[in-house]
Amino acid sequence: MRALTKIIFTLLSLVPLLALFGDASHAQGVKIGFINDEQIKESYPEWVRAQEQMEIEMKAWDDEATTKQAELEELVTEYEKQKLILSDEKKREREAAIRAKKEGLDAYTRQVYGPGGTAERKQMDLISPLLERVNNAIQLVAEENGFDVIFTLQSGLGYIKPTLDVTDKVLNKLEKLE
Repeated sequence: MRALTKIIFTLLSLVPLLALFGDASHAQGVKIGFINDEQIKESYPEWVRAQEQMEIEMKAWDDEATTKQAELEELVTEYEKQKLILSDEKKREREAAIRAKKEGLDAYTRQVYGPGGTAERKQMDLISPLLERVNNAIQLVAEENGFDVIFTLQSGLGYIKPTLDVTDKVLNKLEKLE
């Protein structure tokens, strides 16, 4: 249902764009197509391999984070068991060790999963070349089959015939309106 809504919204967004091209007969000649992103992700073998590689990487990072979390929990549990019999100095040492372990876990989590982190960079390394290939394929299909516009249901992939760019006309109209 959400995909259908997006298609309808996109088509409705194109109506004013098409109106700028002139008479209705010209607008009716615009050939539009769309791509199902999910089908490409599921059917394109290179994409599937990239996703599998990413899942392997994510599992390794998750396992490392789980190990670090377990070590922290073990330190806390041991400290809680022995807290009553430890000297103040030993308590401070153990608390410092717990803080250091927690900070290490937090740093690891930010480094791997945070914005611009290892996971995000790896995803881009795997997917960027594929996105370029898919975009090239979209453009070739558009040119070979006479499509003026091809859009996707979810991602930023797509193609719009350069001659359909009306940016200059809109800028001129804006200047006249001011």
